[in-house]
Amino acid sequence: MNKIFLTAIYENIKTLFYALVIAVIIRSLFFQPFYIPSSSMEPTLLIGDRIFVKKYSYGYSRHSFPFSPPLFANRMFSKAPNYGDLVVFKTPADNRTDYIKRLIGLPGDTIQFRDGKLFLNEDEILRTQIKNDLKIRCGISSPEVNAFKEILPNGKEYVAVYRKNGTMQNTDKYKVPEGHFFFLGDNRDCSKDSRYLSSVGYVSYENLVGNASFVFFSNDTVSGSIFKFWNWDQSLRIKRFFNLLK
Repeated sequence: MNKIFLTAIYENIKTLFYALVIAVIIRSLFFQPFYIPSSSMEPTLLIGDRIFVKKYSYGYSRHSFPFSPPLFANRMFSKAPNYGDLVVFKTPADNRTDYIKRLIGLPGDTIQFRDGKLFLNEDEILRTQIKNDLKIRCGISSPEVNAFKEILPNGKEYVAVYRKNGTMQNTDKYKVPEGHFFFLGDNRDCSKDSRYLSSVGYVSYENLVGNASFVFFSNDTVSGSIFKFWNWDQSLRIKRFFNLLK
């Protein structure tokens, strides 16, 4: 009887071990889920969105694996990111915290805001103001914003929003170092991103984790916790389920 019992325990442990190994491999090499806790990427990503990120998009670095083990330097099977990509990366400040932002500047590029307009390599980013019925959050407030469709040099389009009052008008000129990238949040006046050199700044190629692929689940945490099933009619954003990100 004891032998049967011990065999059952061994088989269960072995099954759990194999399942853990498979989960780590999938998470490290293929897809990893992430939760969106802030409004810095609205209207593209909302607080409470859960997304899948493709880990193989840019090859693999130590940050592709749990706890960022120093297994190797630089990247393996590297692929270059492009303008407008939605990228998850480890912040340079601690090489641990995950951020997601939009890639605006490649190595060697210059970026600057002039009179509230975005310039890339001295060329103004094309933008068209669009009808705005968006409710944009910034912390606990909901500021009035202007919404624009912006078009990057490679033709990538997205919607960015700027406060009607108090938007960042002018900045220094940012020069992206070799091997680094410049990121902005789509919620331009409610995003800690590469404009803040002391906390985020230019992001090393090694720190890129992957490219955001799609929203697989979304729950408005302001309307109610996911565990309060009686509020699901208000909190679940079913129309966002399995939306591709761009």
